[in-house]
Amino acid sequence: MGSVCNTKVQLGAMFLALFGWVSSCVTTFVPLWKNLNLDLNELEIWTMGLWQVCIVQEEGATECKAHDSFLALPLELRVSRILMCLSNGLGLLGFLLASLGLDCWKTCEGKPDLKKWLLLAGGAAFGVSGITTLAPVSWVAYNTVLEFWDETIPNIVPRWEFGEAMFLGWFAGFFLAAGGFPLCLCATGNSTHHTELTPRILTAGNPLLRCYLKTDFTAGLIFLH
Repeated sequence: MGSVCNTKVQLGAMFLALFGWVSSCVTTFVPLWKNLNLDLNELEIWTMGLWQVCIVQEEGATECKAHDSFLALPLELRVSRILMCLSNGLGLLGFLLASLGLDCWKTCEGKPDLKKWLLLAGGAAFGVSGITTLAPVSWVAYNTVLEFWDETIPNIVPRWEFGEAMFLGWFAGFFLAAGGFPLCLCATGNSTHHTELTPRILTAGNPLLRCYLKTDFTAGLIFLH
């Protein structure tokens, strides 16, 4: 790719991926994955995250309690914890690798192949980070919908609904993937090598040149005679 990819596209992709990574980290730790409104007590709103459950009262007071045990959590929350932490780690790794591979960053000068692989690895890490963010958020959302419309649960039982963190997680996964894909394209586009080609007719060791010089010299002798 051209110089436009080497500057504007790379920096734009980095900002997208960085925004997605920060949003993914926020999604991981905020207790806003699910909301529950109690009909018996409308002054309280229950919120749930991967790590704790909180009660938000109408006057603004918030009381949170950590989940008792990891093994006691539903399967989707246990897997979501692992995947979200993996996503955060991959996002950080992708940021470090891609930063070293940027053309505007004066590192590894004289080693274009190394910079290309660093940029490619960083973009791939961002992409996988986006997938490992979208997967758990979508899984929890799917189970929330199933439980909300479960006819076996009495209507008087409150139902969990989507929290703000789910929407933030979807945006985070999208931005991570949208930032990693252009970085991979730029890395593969930078693999072209600019080599200076010298015409073979001008090469000193070319037999065609020697034949040409010999023929020209012979013609000169004939002309003199």
